[in-house]
Amino acid sequence: METNSLWFLENIDVTNIFCPQKLGSGAMENHIQKTFKKGEFIYIPEEQADHIYLLSDGRVKIGAYGDGGKEITKAILNAGEVFGELSLIGAQRRRDFAYAMESTTVCVITVDEMKSLMREYSGLQLFMMKVMGNRVLEMEQRLESLVFRDSRTRIIEYLLNLSKKKGQRVGYEIVVRRFLTHQEIANLTATSRQTVTTVLNELRGKNIITFNRKRLLVRDVDALGKETAKQA
Repeated sequence: METNSLWFLENIDVTNIFCPQKLGSGAMENHIQKTFKKGEFIYIPEEQADHIYLLSDGRVKIGAYGDGGKEITKAILNAGEVFGELSLIGAQRRRDFAYAMESTTVCVITVDEMKSLMREYSGLQLFMMKVMGNRVLEMEQRLESLVFRDSRTRIIEYLLNLSKKKGQRVGYEIVVRRFLTHQEIANLTATSRQTVTTVLNELRGKNIITFNRKRLLVRDVDALGKETAKQA
């Protein structure tokens, strides 16, 4: 099993549409490729929402600030994923922030240009609908998990979803490269770093997973799934 974070639809290469290799004279003039340093914000809350972004290289955190300024992580995106898409449906200001977790390159396109491309490429409209639909579904699943699952189960479910969406099958195992830190997983699952560390070490002790700073290896995905039934 190998998944790609960029959904390629039939007869449409979204990367080439956003960031064409060769720009015609006057055409696509609103496309900009921009690089952000690690720790730099791509946009912040209340900033004008007039651009859409395709992540070409690097990693981006999408989040918001809760009561008392507490940071809430909504998503961590990898190369090939689109963000800032709410501007397409009328959002005038950003409600969240986008933050470069490492040196990151994005293709930037104005909302007007994006709407023009969606008229030109029929598959692009479906692509953007999938982007927004998947984001809503993911947030609903996270909310349901937060309400009905304990901390341990939330962490294991996150590992399962991560392996399905961004894992690559190697024999009977699944490898996820560029694994997150324990704190990042804690932020995404509304748990603590200590709890994440405990659960990961427990699963490693059962030989279900192995991990380091660079990758997660799921050695037995079926056994990992069965662990979700064991409430802490």
